[in-house]
Amino acid sequence: MVEKSFQRRLAAILAADVVGYSRLMGVDEDGTLTVVRNLRAEVIETRIAEHQGRLFKSMGDGFLAEFPSVVNAVACAIALQKDMAARNAELPEDRAIQLRIGVNLGDVIAEDGDVFGEGVNVAARIEGLAPAGGIAVTSMVHDNVGSRLDLSFEDMGEQQLKNIAQPVRVYSLGAPSGTSVRPTAVERIKPSIAVLPFTNMSGDPGQQYISDGITEDIITELARFRGLSVVARHASFHFANKGKSHIEVARELGVAYVVEGSLRKLGERIRITAQLVDAITGNHVWADRYDRDAQDIFAVQDLVVAAIVTMLEGRMYAAEAAKARAKPTTSWSAYDCLLQGRNLCDHQRDAEAVPLLERAIAVDPHFALAHAWLAIALTISNVIVLDDDQMAKAESASKQALELDANDATSHWARALYYLWTGDHYRSRFHFDRALTLNPADMQIKGDYANWQRASGRPADALATIDAAIDLGPFVPDWFAAVRGLTLFDLARYADAVEALESVPVQRSSGFLYLAAARAIRRLNWCK
Repeated sequence: MVEKSFQRRLAAILAADVVGYSRLMGVDEDGTLTVVRNLRAEVIETRIAEHQGRLFKSMGDGFLAEFPSVVNAVACAIALQKDMAARNAELPEDRAIQLRIGVNLGDVIAEDGDVFGEGVNVAARIEGLAPAGGIAVTSMVHDNVGSRLDLSFEDMGEQQLKNIAQPVRVYSLGAPSGTSVRPTAVERIKPSIAVLPFTNMSGDPGQQYISDGITEDIITELARFRGLSVVARHASFHFANKGKSHIEVARELGVAYVVEGSLRKLGERIRITAQLVDAITGNHVWADRYDRDAQDIFAVQDLVVAAIVTMLEGRMYAAEAAKARAKPTTSWSAYDCLLQGRNLCDHQRDAEAVPLLERAIAVDPHFALAHAWLAIALTISNVIVLDDDQMAKAESASKQALELDANDATSHWARALYYLWTGDHYRSRFHFDRALTLNPADMQIKGDYANWQRASGRPADALATIDAAIDLGPFVPDWFAAVRGLTLFDLARYADAVEALESVPVQRSSGFLYLAAARAIRRLNWCK
C-alpha cells in the first residue's frame, strides 16, 4: 500500500464567525440566512480575493481562509471589519451582523484543496477571544507584521487554548492609527441609483440595440465608482416600456435616484438626452442634451457619467470620471457591431453574434471589448460539444482582450469562461476573482462564477453564489434558474431542482436532461 503524502507549508490563516448566530436565527431564520449568504458572496469572498487569499472552508456561521502573506491576512481582516461596520451602521443594534476574526501564522497541512493542522486550529481558537467586531492575532502575527502596517496591539497575555498543548500569546488588534472602524457618513451611505433603458427615438425599432448598449455602458461605468450603489443591468431593463413613474420604479428597485434618457440617430449624427431624478422628491437634479457625430458617442457617455458622479458624490472629482474608462475604440462602425453582437449574446444567440464581433475586430483590431465578447460568444456557443477549432479562437480572443486591457472585468470574465469550459479550474478561478474585484455588481459574472464553483465540486458554495446573484435582481436572466436547478440536483435536493428547472425555457437550456432525471429520482423516492 502506497502511503499518501501531505504537503506541509507555512501559511497565514484567517478564521471568522458570526457573533450571536443562534440568537439571530431564533429571531428571524430566513432573514438571517439570506443576510449571511449575501454577506459571504458580496463582501467576504471579494475581500479575500482582493488580498490574494483563498477560502477553503465555510460553515453555516463561519469560514476559514488561507493567505500566502501574513500582512495580506491582517489587511483582509481589517477590511472585512470595516465593511461590516458600514453595513451595520444603519441597522438596529439587535439586527446587526458582527464578526469575530482570528489570524494566526503557523504550520499547516494541505490535502485535496483542504487545509488543516495546528496552524488552523490556533486561528479558530483565538477567534473566540476577539471582541464582537474585533480581531485577535497570535504573537507570530504580531511579530511578523511589525511596523509594516500602521496598527496598534493590546497584549491579552498567554492563553491556554482547547486541545493546544502550549499556551499562546494573543493580541487584540486595533484599527490603523487615525482610522475609525465605524465609517464616516460619506463612507457609510452610498447614493443608490438605477439607469433605465434609454428610449429609442430613431423611429426604427431595429436601432433599439444602440440605446440598450449605451444604457448598459453607462451602468458599467457608474458601477466602477465604489461610492455609488448601482442597480444591475437586468433589474433596470425589466422596466423598459412599462410606463411606470420614477417613484414606482425607484420603490420597486429600492433606489433613491433614477437616470433616464433617449437616443435619436439620424445618419451619422446622434442626439442623446439624459436626466437624473431624485426619486424621493420627484425633482430633476440634472438634465442635458448632447448633439454629436456618431463617432463621439464615447465622449458623450463620459460626460453623462461625469455629470452623475459630480451630482451624487461631491467628494469625487469630475476628472476621475474621465479616467474611469480608456476609450474602447475610435470607430463608430466597430462599436455598432459590438452592440449588435452583445445584444444577441444577451438573448442567448451567441453563434449569431460571432460574425458581428469578428467584423468589429476587423474594423478595429485594438478593440479589447470586442475581443472579449467574441471569446464569450465562441465559448458559450460551443460548450455542448467542444469544437477544438472554435475553442482555439476563443482562447486567442480572450488572451488578446487581456493584452489590450488587463483592467477590464469583461476581459477577465471571458478568460475565466474559456478556462472553465476547458477544465482549467485553477486559472478560471483567478480570472473570476479578478473580474468580480473589478466589477463586483455584475450579475452575469456572479452567475458564471456559480458555474465554476459547481464544476469545482462545491455545490453548496455555488448555491449561495447564484442565490446572491439572484438577490441582485429582482429580475434576472433565464439561465440563472438553470444554474440553480443543476446545483440543487448536485446537492440531491431533487424536488427543489425540479421546481427550479421547470421554470427554464427548454429551448434555452440543456437542463431538461437534469429535469427528467430529477423527476425520475423524485418519483422513485416517493415510491419507496
